[in-house]
Amino acid sequence: MPENLDVDTLLADLANDLRRTLEARGITDPLMIGIHTGGVWVAERLHRELGLAEPLGMLNIVFYRDDFTRIGVHPRVEPSNLPFEVEDRHIVLVDDVLHTGRTVRAALNEIFDYGRPASVLLAVLVDRGGKELPICADVTGTTLALPPGRHVKLTGPEPLRLSVEEASP
Repeated sequence: MPENLDVDTLLADLANDLRRTLEARGITDPLMIGIHTGGVWVAERLHRELGLAEPLGMLNIVFYRDDFTRIGVHPRVEPSNLPFEVEDRHIVLVDDVLHTGRTVRAALNEIFDYGRPASVLLAVLVDRGGKELPICADVTGTTLALPPGRHVKLTGPEPLRLSVEEASP
């Protein structure tokens, strides 16, 4: 397992990079949205660290996935919760692991169903490569190059831990 997977260190680095990126872009009052579940856990920590005034939003993108017909619906699907207007606002979208880009694509589709944001900045704890769509993070805690058959998983919410595991068939 890679040595650089200490979640607290990665989150601190991610928060600092995100703060610098927001300042460089002149964004002073962003909205933050976490993608269910691991992205919400990461977003909760970043939201607290950055001291954002607006409440944290949460997306459950299960109905927006392009593999919905293959995987079906989990019997306890939590609804999305965006307790704010997204129209013309700067949004920080947060996920735990960026892999193919399909989860982020689904999240963007859902966000745009709520309105047209001024911008969307993507923050991820881990970019593990393997893109299938042209989506990249604006800020990343770490980047891993994993061999085929391996994936990275965030467990939590307390404590948050990252592990590299064999992919399930």
